Amino acid sequence: MQLLEFKIARRYLFAKKSQNIINVISWISLMGVLVGAAALLIVLSVFNGLHSFIGSLYSNFDPDLKVEVVEGKSFVASDSLLNVMRSTEGVDCIACFLADNALLRFGNRQMPSLVIGVDSHFSRVASVDSIIVAGVYPDMNGEEETSCVMGYVLAQQLGVAPDALANQLMIYAPKRLGNINMTDPDKSFIKTSATLRALFAVQQMEYDSQYTIVSLSIARRMFTRGDDEVSGIGIKLKEGVDSEEVKEKIQRALGAELVVKNRWEQHSSFFKMMEVEKFMAYLILLFILAIAAFNIIGSLSMLIFEKKESIYILKAMGAPKGLVTRVFLFEGLLVSVGGALVGLVLGVCLVLAQQYFGIINFQNAESYILESYPVKLLTTDILIVFLTVVVVGFLSAWYPVHNIVTRYYASK
Repeated sequence: MQLLEFKIARRYLFAKKSQNIINVISWISLMGVLVGAAALLIVLSVFNGLHSFIGSLYSNFDPDLKVEVVEGKSFVASDSLLNVMRSTEGVDCIACFLADNALLRFGNRQMPSLVIGVDSHFSRVASVDSIIVAGVYPDMNGEEETSCVMGYVLAQQLGVAPDALANQLMIYAPKRLGNINMTDPDKSFIKTSATLRALFAVQQMEYDSQYTIVSLSIARRMFTRGDDEVSGIGIKLKEGVDSEEVKEKIQRALGAELVVKNRWEQHSSFFKMMEVEKFMAYLILLFILAIAAFNIIGSLSMLIFEKKESIYILKAMGAPKGLVTRVFLFEGLLVSVGGALVGLVLGVCLVLAQQYFGIINFQNAESYILESYPVKLLTTDILIVFLTVVVVGFLSAWYPVHNIVTRYYASK
């Protein structure tokens, strides 16, 4: 029976109408759904591309997993604790770090900075040596313990460069213990000199304008911490392992006082904001798609009026009202599904062309990190767009079909 309804609906859709305007409106409604579906998929793919690209920038500085204390600034990284993480299946390398705020001074310039003390394994865990834009990343161990690395924006603000003749700067950290000497405030700070060896560029201002990297031994001395105190532990995972599975294993072993964060959780506020922006863009385009669906209402209303004699004939042949209603509902679904499929094919082709060939570029591309707009196609977005268009099309068809068919069916 449903096959019969579909055949009748398809015949009504493609058959010649007595009024050419009905064909025009039907094609307009189909094009509206097509363009709406393609636009919705493209916009979602753009947000995916931005999300993925910015996440890749963070991955150059942030480890795969990070262990931090739930309350406080530091915790004791005992040998047993470190061995638990090293022995966990899927862990490739770990690195300890200690971070706190300090003041940098070079000549007459002063800038606040988040100083991070790292061990010699930090470059393996965070790949920071891959984003060095000037100088050479030091060993951060042994004879290089007085070296430092900082973001290129912070270095510009201080006016210091790693290849300059004078690149020795002072780091001031407030004493954590004892009272402030009001008569001689300078004695309330621990002063350390460090030589700038390299500059890094994460291409994120929160890193490039604030972070300074020193050796872990300097940081512990500056911030008056014990030989086994750390702010966190970075963990690098082996290729191909399930990060969430490894995270859960480490979390169970560490207990409730420490928390293990993946890359998304390390910047949860930013990524949540990106998800909200993507959802808001989806709602805006959904509203536009709903407006385009009003064309379906108009075309179906005119088609039902055009085929009212056919409704009388079907009723006389014994067809129930439900069958007649489903005929015109199929008509609306044909427009929606057809527009959705063609629109998705068009959207997929455009997204893949941009993703692999970079058709649309930034103006003055040499001033940007990327030459073209980043996009990323996800199968889930294709399904979401298809279901959205079909549901909107069905809802837009249901009300006029149900009411108008009922009126004509009951009139004779």
